[in-house]
Amino acid sequence: MANKTLNAAKAAKNDEFYTQLSDIENELRHYKEHFRGKTVLCNCDDPRVSNFFKYFALNFEHLGLKRLITTCYKNQNVDLFSQHNCEKAVYLIYDGDKNGNHTPNADEIGVHPLKGDGDFRSGECIELLKKADIVVTNPPFSLFLEYVSQLLKYDKKFIIIGNKNALNTKEIFPYIQSNKFWVGYTPMSKDLLFNVPKKIADYYVKYEKEGSKYRIVDGKVYGRSPSIWFTNVDIQKRHEDIILYKHYIPENYIHYENYDAIEVGKVEDIPDDYYGIMGVPISFLDKHNPDQFDIVGSNSSTELCKELGVRPLGQDWVDRYRAAGGTGHNTANMVRIVYNDVNGIPKVAYSRLFIRRKTKQ
Repeated sequence: MANKTLNAAKAAKNDEFYTQLSDIENELRHYKEHFRGKTVLCNCDDPRVSNFFKYFALNFEHLGLKRLITTCYKNQNVDLFSQHNCEKAVYLIYDGDKNGNHTPNADEIGVHPLKGDGDFRSGECIELLKKADIVVTNPPFSLFLEYVSQLLKYDKKFIIIGNKNALNTKEIFPYIQSNKFWVGYTPMSKDLLFNVPKKIADYYVKYEKEGSKYRIVDGKVYGRSPSIWFTNVDIQKRHEDIILYKHYIPENYIHYENYDAIEVGKVEDIPDDYYGIMGVPISFLDKHNPDQFDIVGSNSSTELCKELGVRPLGQDWVDRYRAAGGTGHNTANMVRIVYNDVNGIPKVAYSRLFIRRKTKQ
């Protein structure tokens, strides 16, 4: 029984989450101008269940696409078209409607075998990547860093889904900080729900608590993950200034104890006349305009705190923290940002982005 449970848990990883068509439509409707005349690649997609394939195939002419390429991993049985039933990895090519019915028919879609298993890192899949102008998919979350690094290596435009927690990693955050890619249109606060295979749905219902790993909507089990859209397409949203209306009054803003910056708990509280460093919620990325603010760093890891120049806690702060009833594990040599709240009680700062307003020209 233990082994059965363990195997079920392994099967329930986020790599088998399939994006809902409504979420794809809500995000991609903002990119129409970027698709015209382009070859789109969906290289982590089983066309039986991939709504990315469905979206681009059905909207091929509307978007003005040049070509749609989809790769299918080995053992993903391509029975979407009755005459195709293969257990080997394949890639599909669709060049648009030929018979005037505005529907992708079997004889209009070329199905070609791959020698390997269809892994995006394989040589033959990389050759397909080279032919694409823009990549759109929901890649395996467990391979997200490798996947993004490959896209950047081959200088590809992309619109992809990833785990929100990737923003807090020392590997992904530098890409965000240096404007290699950014958050898409869909708000980070939106709860993205995913279609999952029955085996995973059954596992969740049996072993997990609803609301964390899954939700049931109208009787259907959906996988839940803190996911957001990432892109390096230069969307209009990135050039809209945040409207600032607060003025900086020192007593209204907490200053961190071991780092020269102020705490701003809400994006709307960013002062219009402050040009020092500010700690803001991660949700700031929803509204970030690189022409208005620089991202200085993050406190989400010890390494990133050190890069910011955060000073160690010191024994005096640790003693005060413990005397005030603090129970978290903190030692003098730890590097994390701290402050005193409005009542003078020592606190450890929440996960924050650190930003600085660009000087007015």
